[in-house]
Amino acid sequence: MARPTPHYPLFDRLFRHSVAVDLGTANTLIYTDNGGIVLNEPSVVAFQKEPAAGQKRVAAVGTEARQLLGRAPRNVEAVRPMRHGVIANFSAAEQMIRQFVDMARPRPLFSRRAAFTVCVPAGATEVERRAIKEAAVAAGAWKVSLIGESLASAFGAGLPVSEAIGSMVVDIGGGTTEVGVISLGGLAYSGSIRVGGDSFDMAIVSYVRNLYGVLLGEQTAEHVKKGIGSAVRDVPVEHMNATGRSVDDGLPRTVQLSNHDIADAIEGPLRQVIGAVKRALETAPAELVTDIAHSGIVLTGGGALLGNLSRRLTNELGLDVRVADEPLTCAVRGAGAAVAAGLLDDCAYE
Repeated sequence: MARPTPHYPLFDRLFRHSVAVDLGTANTLIYTDNGGIVLNEPSVVAFQKEPAAGQKRVAAVGTEARQLLGRAPRNVEAVRPMRHGVIANFSAAEQMIRQFVDMARPRPLFSRRAAFTVCVPAGATEVERRAIKEAAVAAGAWKVSLIGESLASAFGAGLPVSEAIGSMVVDIGGGTTEVGVISLGGLAYSGSIRVGGDSFDMAIVSYVRNLYGVLLGEQTAEHVKKGIGSAVRDVPVEHMNATGRSVDDGLPRTVQLSNHDIADAIEGPLRQVIGAVKRALETAPAELVTDIAHSGIVLTGGGALLGNLSRRLTNELGLDVRVADEPLTCAVRGAGAAVAAGLLDDCAYE
């Protein structure tokens, strides 16, 4: 049964605010029209189990909850409710969003009757899109609009979205990579693969286990990737120590990894990202591809910070590739800018 859109007096409407949300697999960002980015936290929520009451209560969210991943005591469960850019655990996502809204409110603020614009991956199904809307409504939104991750990132990267010229943005998030070709305020091509920063981390875990017999935690793998990660091998060698559990005897063991190791480890998922970009160039209208050949490709999202990634893509594609300014926040800032410019339809929740 459809849920009716709430109705409020005209005076009350004057005090609502526009809120943009990038509900990412790795991080959630909230942007308001009067405060800019008011929240940037890991997409993690931890629950305290209360056996006597048969219930669970929120013990921590964001950074505090992320520190509990793989370290939580038996009575605490740390959950990542987002997978591949969409909700995998609805109740946990609802609680997480509600807590994030509460955390953001004290810093020049929006009421619970805020209009939300939420970034979504192009590959999200109707069921997944509806789940995102419902979670936002449960967190206090009076209206929810959705914007594609690629389009939002293009706005945030400062591309000429509204002009009759083709632009390409590649947004590499924690769970997905979005490839979009934009012209005249819309998407001429949109592609999405469920490969992102998390895939790079798991590839490193698998590589170290197979080569060195050591099982790393996901956070350790991410730390190594951020420290010495490289998309190419032909760079000076850098090393970094990583400690995990020996597969043979279960004891702690430290291995020395190089940036060449990381380049080898992530080659598989990186190839998938490159393939997605090539498909976009093969499929998009020829005139727009000509524009892209002159203007180049812009990388956004946390994955854009992988060492030498723009260089690797330039070598593979023969096009200029650059990383956007502040790539981590492009999508949420772009969603906010799109709303402010009146470029989104007012799609009230139904």
